[in-house]
Amino acid sequence: MTQFDNSYARLPERFFSSVTPEQVPAPEIILFNNTLADDLGVADWATRADILAGNTVPDGAEPLAQVYAAHQFGGWVPRLGDGRAILLGEVVTGQGRFDIQLKGAGRTPYSRNGDGSNWVGPVLREYIVSEFMHAMNVPTTRALAATATGAKVQRERAYPGAVITRVASSHIRVGTFQYFTAQRDTEAVKLLIDHVRARHFPQATGTIGTYEAIIAAQAKLIAKWMGLGFVHGVMNTDNMAVSGETIDYGPCAFIDGYAANAVYSSIDRNGRYAFDQQSNIAGWNLAQLGSSFVALLSQELGGQEAAVEVLTQSLNAFPALFQAEWGTVFAAKLGISDPDDADLDLAQELLDLMGTTRADFTNVFAGLSSGTARDEFIDRDAFDAWHATWQARIKDLPDAQAVMQSANPRVIPRTHRLEQAIQAAVEGDFAPAQRLAKVLSTPMDLAENDIDLTRPPEPHEVVPHTFCGT
Repeated sequence: MTQFDNSYARLPERFFSSVTPEQVPAPEIILFNNTLADDLGVADWATRADILAGNTVPDGAEPLAQVYAAHQFGGWVPRLGDGRAILLGEVVTGQGRFDIQLKGAGRTPYSRNGDGSNWVGPVLREYIVSEFMHAMNVPTTRALAATATGAKVQRERAYPGAVITRVASSHIRVGTFQYFTAQRDTEAVKLLIDHVRARHFPQATGTIGTYEAIIAAQAKLIAKWMGLGFVHGVMNTDNMAVSGETIDYGPCAFIDGYAANAVYSSIDRNGRYAFDQQSNIAGWNLAQLGSSFVALLSQELGGQEAAVEVLTQSLNAFPALFQAEWGTVFAAKLGISDPDDADLDLAQELLDLMGTTRADFTNVFAGLSSGTARDEFIDRDAFDAWHATWQARIKDLPDAQAVMQSANPRVIPRTHRLEQAIQAAVEGDFAPAQRLAKVLSTPMDLAENDIDLTRPPEPHEVVPHTFCGT
C-alpha cells in the first residue's frame, strides 16, 4: 500500500489551503502509466478510477492547493495559486520524494474565475507530451493517468471533462517565492528555501548555493528544450519549477518547419515566449527569483548591498552556463560528444540553413543518421557544402552514429497529430491518443506502421496557434 509522507503539508498554513476534490459522476481511465505506477508503488491504482478522478482520497493523503504569485507576460499578479490542481501528497521511493497531484479535480480558494475543472484536450496533451519529454531525458513532470470524469466542462462549448494525475519532484515555483517576498515574509522565504534545498539540492550550501543550483538546473533544462524544438509557450514565473523540471504544458508545441522565432501560443501576441527567447526569459525569471532572496541574504551577509552583489554575480553566470549546455545538446545531435567552439558554429550553420526554407526540424536531425536529411532542403547545394564539412568532422569519431541516434528522436508529438487525437477523444474515440502515447514513449524506435507519425502537417493540417489548457 502506498505510504504518503507529506512534508509540504507540514509547512505553516499560510503556504497552502486544505481542500477536498469534487465528486464526478462516472470516472473512467483513458491512459494509465503502468511503469510509473510501479515506481511509485501505486500499481493497484490501475483499476482505481475513483482515486484518479478525485472521488476517493487515498489513505494518508492530505489534499491541498498551493499558493503562489507570478509575473504573467511581465505583469505582476500578487496572489495566484493552484486554481484547478490539488496535491494529494508525497510518496517516497528509492529515487526520491514525489508529489502526486490531481489537475482538474475541482475548485480551490485560488480558482479565480475558473471552475476548477479540466476538459479532455489539455489532459491528453499534457499526458502525451510530458511522457515524450521524459523518454527524451528532459526533466519534466510526469503523467500517471488521464481519467475521464463523465461530466461536461463548459468553455466556448461543452467538452468532456477529465483529470490528469501529475507527478513531480515538487510543484514549487519561482512564483511561490515571489508570493512570500511580496508579503515581506522573510521567515516564509527561509522555510521555503530550506525545504527546496533539502528536497532538490542537498549538496548546495546556504541560500546562495541553492540559488546557484536552481540557475544551473534551468540552464540545462532550457538547452534540452531547444534541442527538441520545443516551445513552452507561457514561461510565466508561476510556470517555472525551481526543481528544474518542465511544468504546465499549456499552449506548448514542437517546431515543424524551423523558424528561430517560432511562436504558437494564441495569447503571446508580441513573441515574448518565442523559441529563441526562452533562454532570455529563463534568465529574467531567475532574476525575479534572486530578488526574492535579497532580504534573507541581507540578514546572512550583513547588508543589502552585499546580498545584491552576490546574487547578481550568480545570475550573471547563467548565459555562459546555458551556452555550454546548448553546445553539448546540439553537438550531440551532430554526433559529437566532446564539442569545441567550431562544432557550435557548425550546429548554428545548419540551423540557419534550415531556417532559410523552414526545413523540418525533427526530420533534418533524424535524417543525419539515415542519410535522408538532404531531402528536407530546397537548396541542396548549400546543404551539401555543410554536409561535407560535417562529415570531415565526424569521420574519425567511432561513436558518432550512436551519439546522434540517442539525441535525435524519430518521432515527436506534432501539434496536428495531438489536435487530431483530441478531436477524436471529444467524440468519444480514445484510440488515436492511446496510439500516440504508446509510440511517443519510445521515440527512438518506430514500427513500420507508425512511420506516418513522422510526417509534417500538410497545409490544411497546420495548427498555427495553440491555446492555454483551461
